[in-house]
Amino acid sequence: MAEIVLGIGTSHGPMLSTPWEKWAGRVAADKQLEAHDFRGSTYSFDELVALRQDENLAAQITPEKWQERAAACRTALDTLAAKYAEVAPDVAVIVGNDQRELFLEDNFPAFSVFWGDSIQNNPRTEEQIAALPPGIAVAERGHVPPEDTTCPGHPELGKHIIESLMDQDFDIAASAKLPKGSGYVNGVPHAFGFIYRQIMKDDVTPNVPILVNTFYPPNQPRAERCYALGKALKKAIESWESDARVAVFASGGLSHFVINEELDRKVIDAFINHDHESLIGIPETLYQSGTSEIKNWIPVAAIMDECDKQMTLVDYVPCYRSEAGTGNAMGFLYWE
Repeated sequence: MAEIVLGIGTSHGPMLSTPWEKWAGRVAADKQLEAHDFRGSTYSFDELVALRQDENLAAQITPEKWQERAAACRTALDTLAAKYAEVAPDVAVIVGNDQRELFLEDNFPAFSVFWGDSIQNNPRTEEQIAALPPGIAVAERGHVPPEDTTCPGHPELGKHIIESLMDQDFDIAASAKLPKGSGYVNGVPHAFGFIYRQIMKDDVTPNVPILVNTFYPPNQPRAERCYALGKALKKAIESWESDARVAVFASGGLSHFVINEELDRKVIDAFINHDHESLIGIPETLYQSGTSEIKNWIPVAAIMDECDKQMTLVDYVPCYRSEAGTGNAMGFLYWE
């Protein structure tokens, strides 16, 4: 039977692939957004500035702080890549989300498993890049190579996972080819391309992408259901009749687009302590917007709990980009 040998959790936000000198490039879009999710409520940019004025966030957005934190993120990603290369698994299962890259309002599954034999990860056209929001195009190479690339899927494991999840009462969506999507990407969503480029270093292991609708109402899976999915995935992977060594990834998070360090620390502590009650006890009002991507980590945490694997926190780096607290809190960890 297959063996789960490694778990990795990593953030994948554009700031990780943006030179620190350009981190402010996204602030114009932050100011235009009328409703930022933060601690269960929504605020305008100016309201956030007023709300958080006692936190002295101006000290978090100096060039020196940005350079320091960008270097820490790079070191952490390199550490995860080295760990992955050291373990050298045969197959990977990647839990990530789709941000209207593949799925649109006509059909947005709560959970979907890709079981095709190939996965496209192609660069955007010049027209697509020109249409991107501010601060996004600069991060393109962080998750998409400069030329059209075909990455290997794993249809055998993908099919087995789908069938096993169905037997465990998960009515799972299945894709053997990538939907055409919104035209925002030309292939796999950035949650997966980031793993291919930053952790696998473009030497892509045959893999099964699992997509979770963390972002978009009304069918966002609740945290408890995400944990149950992880337990079912563990059973599915280990029941696969193969001697393959399998790594499982969580891609996304932590809190963003407004940073909430208190929430992030609670989540990380829950991972360390195998405390799934704390994870599922966090109100759904906090698992919104970009912070919802923590739900990509919850299934992987469940798998690692069931495997009794211990977590190593490589780093936690809150990358603020404005005095409103906008930005992305980056997390990097592994279980073995």
